[in-house]
Amino acid sequence: MKQFHSILPVDDEGYYGHFGGAYIPEILHGNIERLREAFYRYAADNDFNRELDTLLRDYVGRPSPLYRADRLSAHYGTNIYLKREDLNHTGAHKINNALASVLLAKRMGKTRIIAETGAGQHGVATATACALMGMECIVFMGATDVARQKPNVDRMLMLGARVESVQSGNRTLKDATNEAIRYWCCNPDSFYVIGSTVGPHPYPEMVAYFQSVISREIRAQLLSQTGSELPDCVIACIGGGSNAAGAFYHFINEPSVRLIAAEAAGLGVDTDMTAATMQVGSEGIIHGSRTMVMQTDDGQIIEPYSISAGLDYPGVGPLHSYLASSGRSEVVAITDSQALDAAMRLTRTEGIIPALESSHALGVLDIMRFSPDDTVVLNLSGRGDKDMQTYMKFINS
Repeated sequence: MKQFHSILPVDDEGYYGHFGGAYIPEILHGNIERLREAFYRYAADNDFNRELDTLLRDYVGRPSPLYRADRLSAHYGTNIYLKREDLNHTGAHKINNALASVLLAKRMGKTRIIAETGAGQHGVATATACALMGMECIVFMGATDVARQKPNVDRMLMLGARVESVQSGNRTLKDATNEAIRYWCCNPDSFYVIGSTVGPHPYPEMVAYFQSVISREIRAQLLSQTGSELPDCVIACIGGGSNAAGAFYHFINEPSVRLIAAEAAGLGVDTDMTAATMQVGSEGIIHGSRTMVMQTDDGQIIEPYSISAGLDYPGVGPLHSYLASSGRSEVVAITDSQALDAAMRLTRTEGIIPALESSHALGVLDIMRFSPDDTVVLNLSGRGDKDMQTYMKFINS
């Protein structure tokens, strides 16, 4: 049988250097092992990949365009290409992994899907995939995010999902993930669709692989448009890190390509209102893997803050911890105000309203300088419909 071989720097135990692993309750050990075996089997299965590719093409609308943003490029004096994940069905990159994961769950004979969500895009994507494939869907979402992302909550409900509002902690993504894992422990027959490159092995590797369609398309599209499949730089926002993993995936082993990850500084890395894990965190264990974590000296999680619900997470995927610690990637902290300014600039120069998460990636353009000959690819991970209430507060303030 054909074997799956990852191009990521990960070993058989799911470690990227000393980050990663699977720190899980004993009750979930069998689930994780069966998932690992199924993922490796189906990732190398031609029939599975044909079905997934057909869905990505005919249902999601892939390939998403690689758009040269002429006016934005002129503003910054370089060549900026936007990978338009915002044009996918459901409005973000999240559908790539959700669709693949639910398809995998179906192959494994599962009927109930659970998921966590922050900004709501992963919840919507998972609910969409479940509606398509006739699966029960339960989405855990922090009560704070339920309030600030109401359009996505309404979409999940219309798609037939059950949305569980989580009241613990600061009622955001971390707490939704905690509750989803608790439910999974009590209902191990469920299939947990994790929305980012976090969690125990094989989730970080699996989600990165399902999102790698982004960088695979970028290479082909750049070759067609510029004559070279390698850009000088790839920029993506990072919370848990799924869109960044997808955008970086096929460039990780290309040392000439700079990889820049934009994390959420909130009100500033020198304040207690931040989600800049790579700037202020330390090594620890969160949600099943060893990675960089925002925590106190005695290991208690520090509550994160960001204007962006999708980046409001006190950890980061182990792949990204490894890439940053090894010097392969550069991490830039972008404040709320920098992200909002960047969002307005894109909107007014290109007529594209980005998600607040993507706005953090755009904020890098105001901090770092690129040469007139550089080719800069920025992953526009989602559209801004869900964030209009926040944008209006900013515009009217």
